[in-house]
Amino acid sequence: MKFCVIRFLILVSAFALSCVISVVTPKFSFVSSVHSEEKKTEKKYKDVQTRKRESVGAKCAKALEKIQVTLEEELWAESLKALQDVEASSKTCKSDYEQTQIWQFSAYVYFSLDDFPNAIKAYRKVVEGIGTPPEVRLDVRYTLAQLYAAEEDYKNAAFQLEAWLAEATIIGADQRYFMAQIYYQLERKADALIAVEMAITDQESKGILPKERFWGLQRVLYYEKSDYPTVIKILEKLVKHYPKWTYWKQLGGMYGEREREMDRLVSTELIYLNDQLNKESEVMSMAYMYLGAEVPYRAAKIIDKGMQDGYVERSSKNLEVLGTAWYQARDLDSAVSALEAASERADTGNLQARLAGIYLDLGRDKDAYRAATRASKKGGVKRPDTNYLVMGNALVNLNCFNDAISAFKKSLKNAKDKKAMKYPRQWIKFSESEGSRLQKLRNVGLKIRGCEKA
Repeated sequence: MKFCVIRFLILVSAFALSCVISVVTPKFSFVSSVHSEEKKTEKKYKDVQTRKRESVGAKCAKALEKIQVTLEEELWAESLKALQDVEASSKTCKSDYEQTQIWQFSAYVYFSLDDFPNAIKAYRKVVEGIGTPPEVRLDVRYTLAQLYAAEEDYKNAAFQLEAWLAEATIIGADQRYFMAQIYYQLERKADALIAVEMAITDQESKGILPKERFWGLQRVLYYEKSDYPTVIKILEKLVKHYPKWTYWKQLGGMYGEREREMDRLVSTELIYLNDQLNKESEVMSMAYMYLGAEVPYRAAKIIDKGMQDGYVERSSKNLEVLGTAWYQARDLDSAVSALEAASERADTGNLQARLAGIYLDLGRDKDAYRAATRASKKGGVKRPDTNYLVMGNALVNLNCFNDAISAFKKSLKNAKDKKAMKYPRQWIKFSESEGSRLQKLRNVGLKIRGCEKA
């Protein structure tokens, strides 16, 4: 993750440093910010022993005044050349303090040119310079930390920021959060968590709502520790104070991790009702939740709408789930429609076998027989014994007892245990008995319908 260094803040920081030149008055639009920063610095150091304030000589001041004019006009190349000439001169800005001012202006120019490596070099000279006032050195350390972070040099960013933290008298929540980000990049997760929680505590203790990104980083750190209960608590705060559907989705996922299925279902339903589920995986996941909660009708309606809206593909698998949902909801006609469409796309006869059972429940015996026959020919049926049992039952209802006996014998042959053998044996006996009984009635002249499977 590359840090976003806010140009305005660094520009203010850069010119806050240059304001110690008493003879140079910046004329930029953020002068008021500079003055407030100067007052803040003075307050920060009000208890420090009084020392002589450094100043720039007349010759050096005159040179810097000319350079500031080109800076105001954003003539960066010209400003940089002038600064390099002044720095090379042994007569213009020769004191340690004056050299510090040159480096500050140079750093500002390099930053304005997006040349962060050279800006860093210039600021390092300020930090290491003999003539740099302590308060300036402190502020530059923080700017250096920002620049190193922008260059993804997190080790040096941490070094400068830790040095700043050790000396600073006022440390805000944003600075703590910045430190947490750097620690995170350095895989110092424990330190990152301490820093971000200090930032959150700082704001909460003042009655201020913690910033969204603070809780965001805290959530990531606890998630990586697999501390899901704490992640849930953080997400519950986020959906309350910074409501976003991404947080609701994450919260639903976390509820699922903790097997809080009803909470998961409620949060997902909220997202769905606001039209925020627009991916097949999301819609189907919600349908499965309702199936698990034994609300198949709602599951079927969700899948059906997803297909109509184009979010859910009318694949064999999805249509099978839809058919299953309708079947469990006892809407057999809708179940048949979905499973018929699914079977057309299926590679095995398993769906035809399921259809045969539904047709039998609906009294559509010919369709049940034909579906069971197609399932047998296509193969891949999970329970062939059950398929033949359904086929046999359909044939019994069609008065095709000899064919039924043949189907029941195949069911018996494919049965894997004694329990599975019980029913085909019973049906074989029934078919033999009933077939014989009806034939006797025909023999004495009664009109009994024959086999109607054709």
